[in-house]
Amino acid sequence: MMNSAYIFGFLSAIIVVTELLVRKTVFRHLGTAVLVILITALFANLGLLPTGTSDTGGVPAYNIIFSTIAPLAIFWLLLPVNLKDVLRAGKQMISLFLFGSLATAVGVFIGMWVIDGHETIGPQFRSLGGMFVGTYSGGSVNFNALGLHYDMMKDGVLYGGAIVVDNIVTTVWMIATLAVPRALAAYWPRKPGREIADYMGDVTTGEKEDTETIHPIDLGLILALGFGSVWLSGRLAGVFPSIPSTLFLTGIALVLAQFPGISKLPGLRVLGMFAVYLFLCVIGAYCDIGALGELGSLGTSLLIFTSVTVVVHGILVYGAAFLFKINPVVASVASQANIGGGTSALALARSLGREDLVLPAILIGSLGYAVGTFLGFWVAESWLPLIG
Repeated sequence: MMNSAYIFGFLSAIIVVTELLVRKTVFRHLGTAVLVILITALFANLGLLPTGTSDTGGVPAYNIIFSTIAPLAIFWLLLPVNLKDVLRAGKQMISLFLFGSLATAVGVFIGMWVIDGHETIGPQFRSLGGMFVGTYSGGSVNFNALGLHYDMMKDGVLYGGAIVVDNIVTTVWMIATLAVPRALAAYWPRKPGREIADYMGDVTTGEKEDTETIHPIDLGLILALGFGSVWLSGRLAGVFPSIPSTLFLTGIALVLAQFPGISKLPGLRVLGMFAVYLFLCVIGAYCDIGALGELGSLGTSLLIFTSVTVVVHGILVYGAAFLFKINPVVASVASQANIGGGTSALALARSLGREDLVLPAILIGSLGYAVGTFLGFWVAESWLPLIG
């Protein structure tokens, strides 16, 4: 197992190189969020970084990023959020997110039908389908909750293969949701009085916005508030297990954001974005192409199944947004909250220049935790038995 100091140093260097490429080369059109995923995936598959599937107990550095640094990113980036902007974007995004969850269920059903899941996967195909409905509506919490219920961990090959293809497809979908609004904005139907430029914020390299002067006192306050709030939200979630810790963390951040002395602390954006990029690095590292190849025909079937699931989801979500003239950026962020979760949706909103969508992205990501498991059980028990 690689040393954690080596991993954190390597990931930090990747972020530096990525920022320089985005600022000074043609890669600026990809954006930092996508490029950091691709570069980390490249190094992980070359063996210079561990992949998420390379150690059965997980990679300690990656576990820290998922459990602590990703929540810190959410907290820090929520502190300057303007609630008035949220109210304008919230209803459409929540509607699209809930519709996207149903679209995922439809995609899972069609995907299992395409690969003839009863034959290619076996009797566990219903359980696996429910797990993917859960994870593509909420996240890994729902995926594992359904897996535990159906004892999927006992089938190590199938369970591990599902994780591998999930990470690969999630990475690809992050790129797709970033590209769609940019590629189709000129052709998207608009409500009267709306211009193409209104659909996206001013997407720049971020060099000016991300440059701040910060004092050790400011840094200490940001770190104390961040780590303290993550700890407190975890304790509250332990007392009230039916409520995700992310919701507690969001509430704490919104309360603190009402104090100008806190919401205007210099360094919030810098630390928040760096934490997001570390999280995206791990998403890239989990894109283990070698592990997929080792699965053979099962890996091919799982990849086809998840790809069909996500494509059907995307067609339905973007189709609904097109039909009702909803901003394609809102559709992308809502879809990313389904497939990749709240932190990925947050990163996408920032990459598309829409600061007003940051909080809705996180909130609907938390909403997914609430609905994902129930929807997964429903599909596994009521829909998928119709196939075989």
